[in-house]
Amino acid sequence: MLIAMIAMYYDAGTTDIVALLQHDFASSPVTVACITVVGGLQTLLFLGFLASFAVKLPMWPLHTWQPDAYVQAPTAATVVLSAILVKMGGYGFLRFSLGMFPVGSDVMQDLMLWLSAIAIVYTSLIAFVQHDMKRLIAYSSIAHMGFVTLGIFSANQQGIDGAIFQMVSHGFISAAMFLCAGVVIDRLRTQDIDAFGGLQARMPAYALVFLFFTMANVGLPGTSGFVGEFLTLMGAFQVNTWVALVATSGVIFAGGYGLRLYRRVMLGDLIKEALKSVTDMSGREKAIFAPLVVMVLLLGLYPALVTDMIGASTAHLTQTYQAALPAPAGLQAASN
Repeated sequence: MLIAMIAMYYDAGTTDIVALLQHDFASSPVTVACITVVGGLQTLLFLGFLASFAVKLPMWPLHTWQPDAYVQAPTAATVVLSAILVKMGGYGFLRFSLGMFPVGSDVMQDLMLWLSAIAIVYTSLIAFVQHDMKRLIAYSSIAHMGFVTLGIFSANQQGIDGAIFQMVSHGFISAAMFLCAGVVIDRLRTQDIDAFGGLQARMPAYALVFLFFTMANVGLPGTSGFVGEFLTLMGAFQVNTWVALVATSGVIFAGGYGLRLYRRVMLGDLIKEALKSVTDMSGREKAIFAPLVVMVLLLGLYPALVTDMIGASTAHLTQTYQAALPAPAGLQAASN
């Protein structure tokens, strides 16, 4: 990324973001090490930034640091990482990749869409076989961030609106899921899913909250999780039907691993002795979850709260992006 920034400075003569957004980086094909790079400098700069943003987001196959970090970090740090910090990758794609390198983004569009679809499916399947509660939620988080890049590189109004909405929604839902894990992990000092079971008998309030956020994570209509996924899939469908079809299967997988996790932790008979003395959520814990419940419901029932705020900016971004792309060969011939 730093090398790309230095190249941008030499080409544009500035590092001012506003000026760089208006600068027209060269997009003519160039040959590098006997390889012709379509999109020229823009594609090379795009790849330089991709090397950083793909790790930060994280995108498959550069995601492997995230589950380990989430599992070993304390609950508070995990919440900050999942709810806030990983969104910097999505912001970078919107602000820099699409905004500054539209031709490079267009050249790499199919690759980015397929990487997003693979991330959704692959990490969802990995989540199925996890025995660590936080690791399962971590893989679920990666899958949901796949919808973010899917929407961004659809490069249309619905896709980008959905990507931004998904980032906001994921911030609330992912934070809540890790907090739900933290509630029982702090009480039993274990993250092993097999150590739980039948907790609804001892923790009815927690069972209700955990079920609500599990369904939001699955994408239940009426919650914010549904809106972001629906918009990104609609945007992707307009660009590549096969990618949208593969990504949609991730919604089904999310229902599988999410409900399976809830069943293994909360339902069944309370057999294990260590669980029989577990106490339900305290007033402090309920107060922490309350604003998250409100926001997930509010955004799910009234998504215009976000979409109206971002609509003008995303419309401008998509219009600028489309205007910067070269006209199709047939259209150019007709105009001539």
